[in-house]
Amino acid sequence: MPVSTRRQRQHEEHLAYRLHGNCYLNITYHCTLRCAFCPKFNGSWEVRDIDLLLTREPQADEVLAAIGDPSGDREIVFCGLGEPTLNLPVLLEVAQVLKSQGKPIRLNTDGLANLVHGRDVTPELAEVVGAVSISMNAQDEALYERHCRPKQAGAFEAMQDFARRAGEQGMAVTLTAIDGLEGVDIAACERIAHSLGASFRRRVLDVVG
Repeated sequence: MPVSTRRQRQHEEHLAYRLHGNCYLNITYHCTLRCAFCPKFNGSWEVRDIDLLLTREPQADEVLAAIGDPSGDREIVFCGLGEPTLNLPVLLEVAQVLKSQGKPIRLNTDGLANLVHGRDVTPELAEVVGAVSISMNAQDEALYERHCRPKQAGAFEAMQDFARRAGEQGMAVTLTAIDGLEGVDIAACERIAHSLGASFRRRVLDVVG
């Protein structure tokens, strides 16, 4: 067996992990952003000592097997160190199964799914996702691009448009920003969130998970 294959098999994948009474699902290692404050761009794929490094895109049956029995989980949350909507078919399939079991579903996202997929995916998400938490992270485009380093132009406006559309589809939307990032005005971020019809949550720099 090649050494690289042995290493991949020795690495323990965490497709599902549990924190705070919730089950979190790690379904991709790809991301739309290259946030300067993200642990993976600072040498670590760990959240609360859980290694979230993936080397491939898991399938829906693998994710469901990793969850096991969700009966004790308060909420199912799509949230890893990648952007869940980049593995959209798996997200939708897994969420549909869990919703049919009566589990509340939340998506933690950068809000760029419509920009990446070139269409409005919020109607599809709304069929299976009840709540969406969107990382806004800055009150203006220049600061957003500085801290989040998006791969595509127009990301700041696209994120806000996604938040607005998600709310219109009936999902409970919360925008978040990180207190401690240079130049970020938390009060201004909260005002933007409310203008989009969303709630707001303040996060703290370097507190992950």
